[in-house]
Amino acid sequence: MIDIKTFTVGMMSTNSYVVTDRETQHTALIDPGCKDTGITSALDTIGKENVKYILLTHGHFDHIACAKEYADMFGAEIVISAEDAPFLSDNSLNLSVLLGPSQLKPFYADIMLKDGDTLNLGDTTLSFLLTPGHTSGSGCFVSHSDKIIFSGDTLFCGSMGRTDFPTGDFFRMQKSLHRLRDLNGDYIVYPGHDISTTLSYERENNIYLRT
Repeated sequence: MIDIKTFTVGMMSTNSYVVTDRETQHTALIDPGCKDTGITSALDTIGKENVKYILLTHGHFDHIACAKEYADMFGAEIVISAEDAPFLSDNSLNLSVLLGPSQLKPFYADIMLKDGDTLNLGDTTLSFLLTPGHTSGSGCFVSHSDKIIFSGDTLFCGSMGRTDFPTGDFFRMQKSLHRLRDLNGDYIVYPGHDISTTLSYERENNIYLRT
């Protein structure tokens, strides 16, 4: 079982998640788009030795900006899809070129995931589902045992992520959303922005899952 703390950070109101395996206290930080005192305090309380991963759902600046800083602070490994790994060192891809002098310094992933790969967070297994569309390497981290999806900018409550950024593709996004829709049973969905939702709600109410 996992415990989840949500922090909404930065100019784009990105949802960052501190995810902790209840039995072992092993912890991952998902999408640290901005340094936040709440996140830092939560990780300090958990203990440096327990912070294992910085998980990135995709490579846009508002989801990755403080990944390297938190990885260095806590000795955690940076994890992203192989397809989006180039975003970490290319400011045209990660869109921080739009920030002018505040562009990101290049950094690199420790672990690059393929579709279907898994990570062990203590006693919890997190599966990686590649869900391209928002970017070519966008993905979701899924705990099937907890019935939880961290959907990044693929699936939002009543909506979906934009597909007009570099490497985005509307038709691939449709297929990705259908893949999530077709998972067995219900899941709580924790998106990259806005409020959490459930797959059952989205199946009934989200036009992008119904077309």
